[in-house]
Amino acid sequence: MNAAEFRRLALELPGAEEKAHMNHPDFRVGEKIFASIGYPDAEHGMVVLPPDEQKRLLKSHPKAFTPAKGAWGRQGSTSVLLELVDGETLKAALEIAWRKRAPKSLL
Repeated sequence: MNAAEFRRLALELPGAEEKAHMNHPDFRVGEKIFASIGYPDAEHGMVVLPPDEQKRLLKSHPKAFTPAKGAWGRQGSTSVLLELVDGETLKAALEIAWRKRAPKSLL
């Protein structure tokens, strides 16, 4: 995967839009960030997962997913090393992150 593919998958989700935060693109639904790319560098993306889903992905794909540093990571923010994640897994992670943030009217 790469940043362009991450962007495409994120924007395919209902109501998703791209904005920017802290000098890197993010993806929002209902004004809530569910993912971003370019943090901490161009090789990574980030998804905001429920803690139980984060643990599952960390266990099943430990080289591709790592918790973000500090409190953000403990709350579900999860870094994705794009070159090590396949499209199916990334799509599922983005959908989980989207569901966590989407307004009830879109669910």
